Formats: sequence, structure tokens, C-alpha cells
Amino acid sequence: MLRFILPHHRIDSICELSLDRLRELELDALLLDVDSTLKRYSQEDLLPEVKDWVEETRRGGISLCLLSNGMGGRIGRLAERLQLPCVSQACKPLPRGCHRALKMIDAAAERTAIVGDQLFADIMAGRLAGLTTILVKPIHPEEEHWFTRIKRPVENVVLRCMNSPK
Repeated sequence: MLRFILPHHRIDSICELSLDRLRELELDALLLDVDSTLKRYSQEDLLPEVKDWVEETRRGGISLCLLSNGMGGRIGRLAERLQLPCVSQACKPLPRGCHRALKMIDAAAERTAIVGDQLFADIMAGRLAGLTTILVKPIHPEEEHWFTRIKRPVENVVLRCMNSPK
């Protein structure tokens, strides 16, 4: 059971995924969660350093697709501003949103990672879809939707157990 929620990699910020690191991980594509991964839940746009990361990553030849459980209008507007494809209302942790995104950007699962801030949504969806999974520390979790906030204590227990010496 734990293998479905434990990430392959953990990072503090999306900006840690440099082109060199992505090449080292043999990744050609990234499916990107939006809220608390790329931006604060309450804000419409990305922080400048995250916008720069998106541009640099895209220029480096990495295919990007937004993958969110958020509503289509809000996520679609962000995708349009970033000029990225998107799958909204992805129903994570079910893998079907991941499969739709892979088709949309013509990417192979074995060379694609999902990057997100939630074990029981992003990481589980990626694991079920056969992707590399990268857990990012959430941006301003105190602003998150109530449904996300109620899952955080359980996630924190799992992450603490993951870090405990055996």
C-alpha cells in the first residue's frame, strides 16, 4: 500500500528541477500540479521565479502539461497565460488525468514525472499511471482548500515514518 503514496523524489521547490537534474533523471516531460506546487492557492499567477523556471524548462526541451483537480476555467486561464496544455478536473488520485495528459503532449510514461504537493492525490495518481513521482513542499499550505488541509496531518505522519531510521 505504501508504495502507492511514497514519492520517488522529494524537493522543496519546483525550481530545484534544473535541466541538468531532469536529464540526470532521464525525464522528457513533466505533469505539473498547480495549487501549492506552482503557485499559492489564493493567487491567480505564478511567482516570478516559477515563471522563469517554466520558461527555462520549456526552452530546454522538456514537455510540460498542467494537471489539476481544479476547475477548468481557473486552470485554463493559467495554462493560456503560460501557453501550456492542461488537464483540469483530473480526478487525482485516479490515473486517468495522467493518461489524458500523456496523450496530449505525446509523452512516454517511463520518461515522464508528475510533480505535486499531495501524497494522496498527485503522488498516488502518478504511481498508478506508472510515472516517476516528485513531491514538492507545498507553497503556503495555510491558504489551501479545506479538503486539502484535512489530509495534511495524515500525510505528515507518513512522511515522518518515511524519514525515520529503520
